[in-house]
Amino acid sequence: MEFYGAEPDVDLTYSDVFLVPRRSAVASRLEVDLSPRDGSAATIPLVSANMNSVTGPRLAATLARRGGLGVLPQDMPLQELDAAIRWVKDQPVLWDTPVVLPPEATVAEASRLLPAIDGHGIVVAAASGGGSRFAHDDILGIVPAARLGTALPDARLGDLARGRTASIDADDVESARHAFDLIVAAGAETLCVLHHGFLVGTLSRRSALRSTLYRPAVDASGRLIVAAAVGINGDVQAKARALVAAGVDVLVVDTAHGHQEGMLRALRSVSDLGAQIPIAAGNIVTAEGVHDLVSAGATILKVGVGPGAMCTTRMMTAVGRPQFSAVLETAQAARMMGAHVWADGGVRYPRDVALALAAGAASVMVGSWFAGTIEAPGELLTDDAGRVYKESWGMASTKAVHERFGGLDPYDLARKELFAEGISSSKIYLDPQRPGLEDLLDMITSGVRSSFTYTGAATVPEFHERARVGLQSAAGYDEGKALPTSW
Repeated sequence: MEFYGAEPDVDLTYSDVFLVPRRSAVASRLEVDLSPRDGSAATIPLVSANMNSVTGPRLAATLARRGGLGVLPQDMPLQELDAAIRWVKDQPVLWDTPVVLPPEATVAEASRLLPAIDGHGIVVAAASGGGSRFAHDDILGIVPAARLGTALPDARLGDLARGRTASIDADDVESARHAFDLIVAAGAETLCVLHHGFLVGTLSRRSALRSTLYRPAVDASGRLIVAAAVGINGDVQAKARALVAAGVDVLVVDTAHGHQEGMLRALRSVSDLGAQIPIAAGNIVTAEGVHDLVSAGATILKVGVGPGAMCTTRMMTAVGRPQFSAVLETAQAARMMGAHVWADGGVRYPRDVALALAAGAASVMVGSWFAGTIEAPGELLTDDAGRVYKESWGMASTKAVHERFGGLDPYDLARKELFAEGISSSKIYLDPQRPGLEDLLDMITSGVRSSFTYTGAATVPEFHERARVGLQSAAGYDEGKALPTSW
């Protein structure tokens, strides 16, 4: 990356900078390869943050199916983490994970999983013998999610599903394009995918189309990849060993202040496992932090202190650094040591993701932006105005402290609460135009692909080299925003 004009003498955040177009031989966005090349098997440079309100197994599987990487949070009990990793590994790669409810489930119950929107559906089935596998004869049909908005809350899904069965056999699908044609021929928006007579997934027109544009992130056995985080306290090595045994593809050693002795000890213990998978660690914001963490065993650095939407660290402590400059410095240092950087926090628009990559990041971690999606953990809630939202909270907040240390006696828990930071409860509203994770991925990757073509880069490493960044005033930033109404 180079600056357009004089280099700044102050630290910068994403709003302070812009990309300057350059002569380009990249004719199409489809010529761009967004693979981060950071040692993971990801094919797009997006990682979901290891926050309880952001990444659960459902979001991790969906993200990996489109090429990204989900990081399960360290606050999950080890047994739940093990189960979550194995669940992701069991999910279909070519098809969507089906949302299955029994016939007696009501519209109100279904509405806590899916909003009333087009392009999604609920499979209504009752497994023979109460198992988790569903044979063709067990499936009553698919209730389109949009139907939830017109049915009574106490209506049974079994009554709404009758006569709505549509399915294809997995062996009959020759390609993603062929799958799209089969759905159109069936006259359905969503249909069941069967293999040897059992349900293995669902497919919609939009998901079939996406399969022609994205490459799934899979391990050597062809299963979806997933990462998991560990903290720096307790027997870190034992927990990391258990996660590796469960099949995790990337280990993330995480704490708010990553440049400390506790992190270095934890990193060395995890590195000593010799697991032959990437180890990410952070958070840091300086080249010195890069040197120390890589020397202790990290191959990826999580960069960012204070830019997250749920974080109050800078206002509480004055500690942190504007994110663009933090990524720029750490990425240069990491490159010299053969390591990589994940830019963690502060992205609110696709432009911010592009700028993080321009500064040298291999991938960009997303938190609150993903928290307001269908696939994020937690049920869908509705406010007094009828708007659908999910709750989000910071990982150092009082709510997070209770989840992490709920087993302590009241005195010790009260002491922990005194030092809580961050927002404990925030309503993250679903965007009616982009309610699902994949809708956001479409928007983000489309913008980033365009950034590459403007810069004349066909790969992430080329983008690192060719990106030309200029400085702008607050008025310059505002000038780039579209107007929702005329002036």
